[in-house]
Amino acid sequence: MPLPSIPTAPARSEGRVAIAYVQPILELLHERSCDLAALAGMAGLPGNWLDTAPDSISTGTYLRLLDSGAALCNDPHFGLHAGERFRLGTYNVYGMILMCCKNFGQAFQQTMRYEGLAHDLGRSSLDIRGEIAQYQWHSHFPDASRHLVESVFAGIRVFGQWFAGTDLPPVPVYFSHAAPDDLSEHHRLFGELVYFDAPMNHASLPSDLLSWPVPNADASMYPVLQQHAELLLLQKQQAAQREDIVSQVRSVILRHLAQDQARLADIAVELNMSQRTLQRKLTQAGIPYQQLLDQTRQSLAENYLRQHHLSLAEIAFLLGYQEQSAFQHAFREWTGVTPRAFRSKPDK
Repeated sequence: MPLPSIPTAPARSEGRVAIAYVQPILELLHERSCDLAALAGMAGLPGNWLDTAPDSISTGTYLRLLDSGAALCNDPHFGLHAGERFRLGTYNVYGMILMCCKNFGQAFQQTMRYEGLAHDLGRSSLDIRGEIAQYQWHSHFPDASRHLVESVFAGIRVFGQWFAGTDLPPVPVYFSHAAPDDLSEHHRLFGELVYFDAPMNHASLPSDLLSWPVPNADASMYPVLQQHAELLLLQKQQAAQREDIVSQVRSVILRHLAQDQARLADIAVELNMSQRTLQRKLTQAGIPYQQLLDQTRQSLAENYLRQHHLSLAEIAFLLGYQEQSAFQHAFREWTGVTPRAFRSKPDK
């Protein structure tokens, strides 16, 4: 028989972006009198997505919004212009922590620790060598458009000046992407020392800049905010771990269902852990093994039923059932209809 099409197993969570990080994009479109409904359509989102948006969106959705905004505004420097609108609230909880830091050096350290509370688009690092401190931003999406990294560096520049309460001296800025045709906006924001086709995205700062004090820093609030940020960071890490184990188990189930090797014991051996450990991890993730197995089987079954060259007996075999009747009974339990009824529905 022809090979069936099998849905790809979900990858590990692609990461999140706090909804506050989207606000500069929306502000820019509003200033340009661009239609937000059109932005949603171009990004593959429902027109009312803002009304129902959670506290964060996926990194993929954010990148689509960024590129769609650039196209809608017909702005080749959209990333720079969005980054200019970064504010304290853009950086979410860790933005408030920055305002409790005694100097720029401490602020950079807190950025490297808590950046993930605002987004999973990339990570910062600081390499201090004598009189030069090299700030580096490592994008998690090196194939994304230049709007992403340019928005990050524009945001750092503008926020840094507000943070310092004075004009910061221009420093050399290096981008790994190719130079655009027009550099006027880059020079306006960063000065003349802007370079492209660099090995990494970074800026070279005088080391003594790290000792610059933060005006009006409220150091008394730092312990409270840090404790809150640490709790949020722990919760995020735990959520990522839960998503990861569910994804791993589902991937193994997909590979072994047809060989009737998708029992809990088989999955545990594949993942090099005991049955008890696997059960505990899935319980912590909020989904017992049988429920995950049923969800995976249902998704596969619906996909197979759309492939009319597959008989019900063949589908039952591919799902790991020894009898067609067992598959039919399970499918009705999942969906409320028989496999034949589902297959005959025109809108399935």
